[in-house]
Amino acid sequence: MLVSTTVLLLSLAPSCLSIWPIPRSLDLGDQILKLSDSFDITFGFASPPQDLLDAATRTRNNIRSDQLGRLIVGRGSSDSDLFGTASALSNLVLDLKNNDSAARPIKVEAVAALSVRDEAYSLSIPADGSPGTVTANTTLGLLRGLSTFEQLWYTFEGIIYTSYAPLNIFNDSPAYPYRGVMIDTARNFFQVSDIKRTLDAMYLVKSNTFHWHITDSQSWPIQILEFPELARAGAYSTNQSYTPNDIQDVVTYAAERGIDVLMEIDTPGHTSIVGASHPEYVACFLSDWITFAGEPPAGQLRITNMTVANFTANVLGAIAKTLPSTLFSTGGDELDMPCYAADEATQKTLKETGKTLFDALDDFTATTHGALHALGKTTVVWEEMVLEYNTTLRNDTIIMVWISSNDAAAVVEKGFRIVHAPSDYFYLDCGAGGWIGNNPTGNSWCDPFKTWQQSWEVWTFTLLLYPATGNLRLIQANNYFGLSNLGQGSIRTLEHQTRI
Repeated sequence: MLVSTTVLLLSLAPSCLSIWPIPRSLDLGDQILKLSDSFDITFGFASPPQDLLDAATRTRNNIRSDQLGRLIVGRGSSDSDLFGTASALSNLVLDLKNNDSAARPIKVEAVAALSVRDEAYSLSIPADGSPGTVTANTTLGLLRGLSTFEQLWYTFEGIIYTSYAPLNIFNDSPAYPYRGVMIDTARNFFQVSDIKRTLDAMYLVKSNTFHWHITDSQSWPIQILEFPELARAGAYSTNQSYTPNDIQDVVTYAAERGIDVLMEIDTPGHTSIVGASHPEYVACFLSDWITFAGEPPAGQLRITNMTVANFTANVLGAIAKTLPSTLFSTGGDELDMPCYAADEATQKTLKETGKTLFDALDDFTATTHGALHALGKTTVVWEEMVLEYNTTLRNDTIIMVWISSNDAAAVVEKGFRIVHAPSDYFYLDCGAGGWIGNNPTGNSWCDPFKTWQQSWEVWTFTLLLYPATGNLRLIQANNYFGLSNLGQGSIRTLEHQTRI
């Protein structure tokens, strides 16, 4: 069955080109164009920034080393008959539309606020061997054009070529300003080299946000100069933590590839590990997790204690001040209410102040978010803060919808922007088996596995992005992603997976 399926897919392959994501406009020819042995990338403006020069070098090297054959029977042998008469591309020119002022580095453009981040570009590749061009308003746009250019080429018996010349893409730009990937490095530690490999793949598909869920109840791997005790007591080991230099290395590496780093320190839940160094700050620390947590170990910050709130605000500020992103996530999901109900210190303070638990959460959030707002950060939280706890938040707060795609409308109706990341479509760990151990079926919490068809069958739901003039602005996403043809989508996915 695998062989027959592969043959079927290969037989369909010539009908499409696997550029990810598919451009808004794509005019393809059917001529062979070779890449010259002397191919170079040059610039139509003075003093290109170093990270753009480096990106051009990476593009040349990646195309040379890619060695991807076309996914058709013969892997491109049928194209080779035309190599002798085909023209060769010797030069790709990168140019800024408005080059009167000095070009800003990619790493500066990549961390600008989402509302002003300009990633648009145009790409033209003639069939006659005359220079190709990428034009954009920003160096970030030029980088996106390089990503597309890198995906055009195949190799057969040492000849690098495309079979789609001439090719023209006009003013391609993102359908969505936020296109992210989240990695949890608290439950499972990732080496910096592994994170960088993921960032390389994100660059190629034009993902622009690395959501770094860096702490959780299981471990605290981030070293903070002002609070060394947290990682010293909370990291899995001294070799499984991130130094300030590691953090800056990842942030810079990401930004040079057009990726912003959204750091998340999940609070006040998912913080049992804080008890390893500050047990007095954590309710239900080392208690029975089946009673007081969704997963082991139990423990969450005492939100009624202003000493804890100020400590948390100072920790968040110490991290956020070192990061260039305008975004910072404080989490806010999965608070265990039975834990707070059983915690004597929490209940004593609530009784003394006459406040409810949600009043205390408001105060805690105002303190922690206030520290981030003072640094110019836009805060990001999980959906429970809005839908379950009714927490007071600034209107510019971004809400991450994760529990269900059905929750998106309710969040948008409250006037917030969202990142749509529901587990019923986009979680990659579903179906990999359970890890807690109390489920006799061995299933994971979000079974079954989400195939790419599930993730991209966007006509089965509607993405809601922004409230507009009091009404929901509904955006049908299938046309944006170019997946109205599932057969073509299958081939594009297969080819791109092979390339990566």
